[in-house]
Amino acid sequence: MSSDSSSSQSKRVFPPLYRSSGDASTDRLAFFHILEKLKTQKRTGWVDNNIPNPESISDHMYRMAVLAMCTSDAHLDIAKCVMLAVVHDLAEAHVGDIAPREGIPKAEKRRLEAEAMRNFVHEMLHDSPAAKRIQALWQEYEDQATDEARFVKDLDRFEMASQALEYEREHDTLTLQPFFDSSIPHVRHPEVREWGADLLREREEMQRQDGKARVE
Repeated sequence: MSSDSSSSQSKRVFPPLYRSSGDASTDRLAFFHILEKLKTQKRTGWVDNNIPNPESISDHMYRMAVLAMCTSDAHLDIAKCVMLAVVHDLAEAHVGDIAPREGIPKAEKRRLEAEAMRNFVHEMLHDSPAAKRIQALWQEYEDQATDEARFVKDLDRFEMASQALEYEREHDTLTLQPFFDSSIPHVRHPEVREWGADLLREREEMQRQDGKARVE
């Protein structure tokens, strides 16, 4: 999640990696259970900005998946885009949502996330065809070498900005500008750029109406 915060937080402690029991059924269930962390872990940027009841990691990925289904770009493999959206933050089930203010170098963040994925694939899912598919999708997103991966990255940016606007509206605050600055200007896909422009116009109208109400 792309927003720095000066809030003082304790240093993140990463849990130990899972060790295979040797039983495929037991280890597969361990993977299914660790996915719950995506449902319960809140996105760090919102926590750092004191947003009440902020979204979870899986909340973010779910809307991205639906957004992928809304594209009119016939050149994209939509099914793959949906799958990329669902797995792109999968490693955070183990390492959590690491924010820039934590001071963990990008290279180290990538290493930790790759290590988590290897753990899921080898220790939990025993290199099954499903595991290899998940790993390949995650790596495709990380490499950003395909149109689908780049499109989903733009959905990641747009979804965050959408959530920022919704929090501004819900909590009557305009303090989330960094989330817009770090997202919408970097969108490259033409259709998602159009969505971003629509979103910014909506935000401008909200600000105009809010300013008018305050004057009155």
